[in-house]
Amino acid sequence: MKSYDLIIVGAGIIGTACADYASREGLRVAIVEPGPIGGGATAAAMGHLVAMDDDPAELALANYSLQLWEDFTGIEQIEYSRCGTLWVAGNATEFAQIPEKIARLAAVGVPAERLESEQLYRLEPALQRGLTGGMRVPREAVVYPPGMARHLLNRACVRGTTLYPLRATAITAHGVQLEDRTSLAGSVLVATGCALPQLLPRLPMRSRKGHLVITDRYPGVIHHQLLELGYADSAHGDADSSVAFNVQPRPTGQILIGSSREYGNDTPEVSMPMVRRMLERTFRYLPALRQLNALRIWTGFRPVSADGLPYLGRVPQRPNVWVAAGHEGLGITTSLGSARLVIDQWLDRPTAIDARPYDPARVATWA
Repeated sequence: MKSYDLIIVGAGIIGTACADYASREGLRVAIVEPGPIGGGATAAAMGHLVAMDDDPAELALANYSLQLWEDFTGIEQIEYSRCGTLWVAGNATEFAQIPEKIARLAAVGVPAERLESEQLYRLEPALQRGLTGGMRVPREAVVYPPGMARHLLNRACVRGTTLYPLRATAITAHGVQLEDRTSLAGSVLVATGCALPQLLPRLPMRSRKGHLVITDRYPGVIHHQLLELGYADSAHGDADSSVAFNVQPRPTGQILIGSSREYGNDTPEVSMPMVRRMLERTFRYLPALRQLNALRIWTGFRPVSADGLPYLGRVPQRPNVWVAAGHEGLGITTSLGSARLVIDQWLDRPTAIDARPYDPARVATWA
């Protein structure tokens, strides 16, 4: 039986970020992943690095992680682009919310500015006329998530991390059993996203399906990551299905279009009614996109915890089992900070931010 300090199950961006940081701190690490590196939810993410301010704990983790992302600028394979985020106000009510959002961001050191209507159109001329204004967060960025996951794993492997391209079938008293009956000994960190209940059935997790559309190359049509100010109502809501305006300029010149959310649909097939609904929402804000050619449509599943915050820490009643999962749509942004929180706790170190809001012990089934 091979022994490691830490066995990480799952090689999406959360698992690979944990492997990168743990190996940097000198731990002997194994990572178990039967599928492609950066597959699953990572491959279906837009890669927007954003400070969402609607929940204090969510903002704290995102802001902490965004600071860590600064170390990864200039790496070609992750396609880091600091395009900034432009939140669009469709009406006076949304526009009136902007000063409070700016104040919440400023409290954690994130600069943002309110834009009047004429300023909005100078920055993004293709937007539908008649919008009230917006908010610009200039230092936010986009990345290519699968490329980042591979980069993190490559760094970990250079430090001695071992990759097992197999499925973990069970967590044992001493570690993990793999599908070929190999046993690995050590502490276990489960970072499998929507598949979390297969190994940790007492931690609630829901799958939330989403669609993405990417166009041919049209450089210069848009310049910022563009979202409607009502986006959080879709992201944090509990409706069976919802759509929101969310469009990204890729460094390739392509345009990536989201965002849809569905509960109760666990099939990976593309739903054209949902895609049409998502695109019609997009065209309300960017009518010029009607004329562009789409190259690909695909789906993925966001892992949603019991309360919308990720599980980051030791699993109750399992002293050698840890978890990092349940980030919904913020897994890319918060991956680096999540890894630091979990590994620092494993090392019995103080954490940079309060880890209690993400403690797995908080969920009702453990009460």
